[in-house]
Amino acid sequence: MSSHLALIILELVGIFVFAISGALTAIQKGFDAIGILILAEVTATGGGVIRDLIIGDTPPAAFRQVEYLLVPLAAAVVAFFAHPVMSRIHFTVLLFDAAGLGLFCVTGTLKALDFGLGPVQSAALGVTTGVGGGLLRDVIARETPALVQVDTDLYAIPAMIGAAAVTVAARLDAPMSVAAPAAAVFVFAFRVTAMVRHWTAPRAWTRRQATVK
Repeated sequence: MSSHLALIILELVGIFVFAISGALTAIQKGFDAIGILILAEVTATGGGVIRDLIIGDTPPAAFRQVEYLLVPLAAAVVAFFAHPVMSRIHFTVLLFDAAGLGLFCVTGTLKALDFGLGPVQSAALGVTTGVGGGLLRDVIARETPALVQVDTDLYAIPAMIGAAAVTVAARLDAPMSVAAPAAAVFVFAFRVTAMVRHWTAPRAWTRRQATVK
């Protein structure tokens, strides 16, 4: 499997799972069918659109390839009818979000590398791709974005590590058909473990005041 084909497959899978995340959030918020569709589309394509605008790939892929719009539509329909069987809807949203994070940080990094960006810039753009859709979803749903919530479980850090791993694999000429899915699975597993164990990023250091007797 070529790296280009692997990139397309990973991106479409990422679009689907992020769209499910957006649709479930809309359902949780009581949105109607149009609101569900809009949030699914924005969550699925937002990070990729930001990425494409930054690297100058315009119009963004979401507006050139119809499947990038049809896949979120299909995901919204699935969520619309299947959400009653999802008994723990909030955790289900987080699971799909974690899957989308892993897939999109990898595909964003790969596309940036293909456009000739350096490893650091590519990793940064990969993280932007991974968190962008979820950030827009939370803003539209009138929630504090998970990315900046106080005491939120690790979110961007797993994406940073996954994106960095992709750039290292690219430097070592590792087969991306293996390295890219492996990095995406790692990010997903790291994010889910952080949610279960409530791992958080450190806050700014403050000096502890001595107790005066």
